[in-house]
Amino acid sequence: MNLRLHDTSTRSVRDFTPRVSGAASLYLCGLTVQAPPHIGHLRGGVNYDVLRRWLTHHGLDVNFVRNVTDIDDKLLAKALEQDRPFWSIAYANERLLAADYASLGVLEPTYEPRATGHIPEMLTLIAELIEKGHAYLASDDSGDVYFDVRGFPEYGALSGQRIDHMQAAPDGPDRAKRDPRDFALWKGEKPTEPQNAFWDTPYGRGRPGWHLECSAMARRYLGDTFDIHGGGMDLVFPHHENEVAQSRAAGLGFARYWVHIGMLNLGGEKMSKSLGNVIDLTALRKLVRPAEVRYYLAVPHYRSVIDYSEAALKESASAYRRIEGFVRRAAERLGADEVHVDRGVLCADFTAAMDEDLNTSAAMAAIHEVTREGNSAADAGNDKAFGSAAASVRRMMDVFGLDPLSPQWTETDGGGDLRGTLDALVAMTLEQRQAARARRDYATSDVLRDQLTAAGVQVEDTPHGPRWTYETQKG
Repeated sequence: MNLRLHDTSTRSVRDFTPRVSGAASLYLCGLTVQAPPHIGHLRGGVNYDVLRRWLTHHGLDVNFVRNVTDIDDKLLAKALEQDRPFWSIAYANERLLAADYASLGVLEPTYEPRATGHIPEMLTLIAELIEKGHAYLASDDSGDVYFDVRGFPEYGALSGQRIDHMQAAPDGPDRAKRDPRDFALWKGEKPTEPQNAFWDTPYGRGRPGWHLECSAMARRYLGDTFDIHGGGMDLVFPHHENEVAQSRAAGLGFARYWVHIGMLNLGGEKMSKSLGNVIDLTALRKLVRPAEVRYYLAVPHYRSVIDYSEAALKESASAYRRIEGFVRRAAERLGADEVHVDRGVLCADFTAAMDEDLNTSAAMAAIHEVTREGNSAADAGNDKAFGSAAASVRRMMDVFGLDPLSPQWTETDGGGDLRGTLDALVAMTLEQRQAARARRDYATSDVLRDQLTAAGVQVEDTPHGPRWTYETQKG
């Protein structure tokens, strides 16, 4: 295969060669479900979904693991604030996340493990690290277990930092550890935290450190060595740096490629629950449809920074509608079978862009070019070229998870807009308008058209009858 991906660990774009021929193994750091998801979280899910679909297009059997962190410091603090079990908060937010992913057409992972379900695997990894001299018990009998960063010479290689220039780990320099930069593998029981958040271990009652969780879960489902590890760019340090350190110190090969996703900012700042500057999918769906949100998130290059604005979102929605309108026009004129996705071929520019570090922006430009060519063919009456272009567009949009005629978007428009009901209501109005035109009642015809326009429905009169598209109204 010709796919090349940017590898954070080498700071270069490298040829992707799967560890096992015909297969690919991916691990994506999922969310810490302390609060409902926002669109910054959803970007990673969409970007990795496109990568997964492209690997599948290359004929690879993809084993995709996306974890859920259902226990951490912030989640436990919220449990105390709300006087609720921590798992109750985690599960409620996990359900919201799953619904948002489904609404955006994100495929379900092969496995979606929760941190709390893998305590034995974590304890095994800790024991291996202690035995190899890379981890130690705190000297104050707290039950804390730390990773010795100075005992691992490669520490800092992933993020390109020198250990002497690093800040102390966030659990505080006053803890009983050898070096302020050592990080917790296991955290002993504390009276200030919920008492239902601890497990009995050889080191005393406690709970896992955040970094330990992903190493243990990746190993459980993907083996000692796997192909690609991903997550947001903000996770490179300390989370992923600590993951690779503890895993390789234990003798694991761990990830062969590190693929990180750029941030989605609001007002120049990273979206953050703690800052309160977040926008969720519910808010966006008041402006555009779920397919258009996916388009907005999927088209920019995965390593680029997206600065959210309503204007940019609506511009993306309009771009998607141009493609959608073209495909629907072809299906209506030629029949769905003539423009079936399986008939389509990927154009050379699209394939080259996707293979060069998943350049989705250039790939989408290629789709728009084929769309323009198809529209020209339709206007010239060349139905063969029209149908070929439409099938090709469908095939390429399917790689993006955005085929306009996919049931994901046509049956219920991603689960929220009842497209079928809208179709029926618009069709009834169009029939009334056609009847008015037939009896030369152009005043009534114009009124009906104006009413549709006011509702966001754009009507185009064609030789094959009226066709319509839905335009989100400007806010």
